[in-house]
Amino acid sequence: MQRITIQYAVPADIDTFDRRYFSEHVPLVAKLPGLASFTWSKPRPLGGDQIIYLVAELDFADATALKTALKSSEMAAAGQNAAGLGVSMTMFSGEVVAAV
Repeated sequence: MQRITIQYAVPADIDTFDRRYFSEHVPLVAKLPGLASFTWSKPRPLGGDQIIYLVAELDFADATALKTALKSSEMAAAGQNAAGLGVSMTMFSGEVVAAV
């Protein structure tokens, strides 16, 4: 399984971010071709300042499905929407490996 993980920084206006993320962005992501699962969390730091507000994880069956999604018009639309959310974000991908 392949995963895209996106970390969103703490927004200046949390209510506006949440409204736009869940009403606009999530429906766009849900349309990605080959998307096997889509989860998000709002992590709390175990120490120090909170610098990450939301983490989204998008899972795909394999590298081919991931590449197809990354090149899709649906991903372009989701990326354009994410860029307009007004927070910095970090996006990365990798293979999911179960240790247990």
